[in-house]
Amino acid sequence: MNLEGLTTEARNEATKKIDQVSTLEMVTLINQEDQKVAQAIEKVLPQIAAAIDAAAERFKKGGRLIYCGAGTSGRLGALDAIELTPTYSVSPERAFGILAGGEKAMYQAIEGAEDSKELAIEDLTQHKLTARDVVIAIAASGRTPYAVSAIEYGKKVGALTISVTCNNQSPMNQLAEIGIAPIVGPEVITGSTRMKAGSAQKMVLNMFSTGIMVKVGNIYQNLMVNVQPTNEKLMQRATNIIKEAAEIEESQAKEYLEAAQLEVAPAIVMAKAHVDFQKAKQLLAEHDGRISEVLA
Repeated sequence: MNLEGLTTEARNEATKKIDQVSTLEMVTLINQEDQKVAQAIEKVLPQIAAAIDAAAERFKKGGRLIYCGAGTSGRLGALDAIELTPTYSVSPERAFGILAGGEKAMYQAIEGAEDSKELAIEDLTQHKLTARDVVIAIAASGRTPYAVSAIEYGKKVGALTISVTCNNQSPMNQLAEIGIAPIVGPEVITGSTRMKAGSAQKMVLNMFSTGIMVKVGNIYQNLMVNVQPTNEKLMQRATNIIKEAAEIEESQAKEYLEAAQLEVAPAIVMAKAHVDFQKAKQLLAEHDGRISEVLA
């Protein structure tokens, strides 16, 4: 792989003496560079919005969100998928990450796995990729063979393909149906793309998945209404969400949560529309789970 000319591999003039300054100066330099991440993402908001709209339509129809990548990029994708289960009750079968090198690669480097285009095809074939699905390929360089192959195979199958990179004129950005490429500039430490590039990828992925959750009704106002109350902390959070959304006392919120079989969204509809659990479920089903539409 030729790394020359890649923004993510260029040397950062501002940090060439980072090994010769005080610790405070060192972290100040890093902080100054980190501030460029949000600015870079601002420039690609139209592409992120397009990705959310297109992916949400597939997700509503039963499609899956499949994050593919290697190393830091792959781990960030897996993390974004994993968090959707406790936060929004998304089944792990509906959103998951595939890493070059398998699950073991989540915890240690698997040398050579990212260079295999065949491995990506094998992994996606094993997961029975279909035209309903969404492939989100992630790589800072935009040219990791595993991630490139994931896009190529996704297009062949008819899946929606999205790339998240940090080099604009990259193969992945040009191949994918929707390319998202925040250009964060050279890293503080040359080529250490777990820094600014990693931060940019995480912010983009958070925005992408959260946007989809808004579109499919898992958020009411700015409250997560499909949280799974699987422990004491989450039970309290679920109660607080109902209390805030319905503007009722905590004791009432607990009663509604229990009556709704620990499902937050129906509990809110029950409290605000004064209907029973079954009616609340029916109304939500008729309005794609969007509480705001039910109450309108």
